[in-house]
Amino acid sequence: MLANFDSIHNHQEEGVKREVLSRAPRHPGVAADPDLLADVACIALNQLPARYIRHAIDLSFYQTEQERAKVEAQLHAAVEKAFHFVETRLAERNRA
Repeated sequence: MLANFDSIHNHQEEGVKREVLSRAPRHPGVAADPDLLADVACIALNQLPARYIRHAIDLSFYQTEQERAKVEAQLHAAVEKAFHFVETRLAERNRA
């Protein structure tokens, strides 16, 4: 039997990408470099629990509104922390 795993993805990825792009204008030193924005997304994703799904409806069907709000708050915090981390490293590098 062959299985098709192409539809499996981490649900957190899309939310993190949206949040990084949404906050980027507030972080011009990072936003100027697309690679740094990707770094911010990776750092944020590594702080969050993976939520693998096949279809977005899969997760929303099984989550309560309270769980959704908690996940959203964690996502916002992880992205802000990731921006701070990258900005701190940039400042250290520029001082050296």
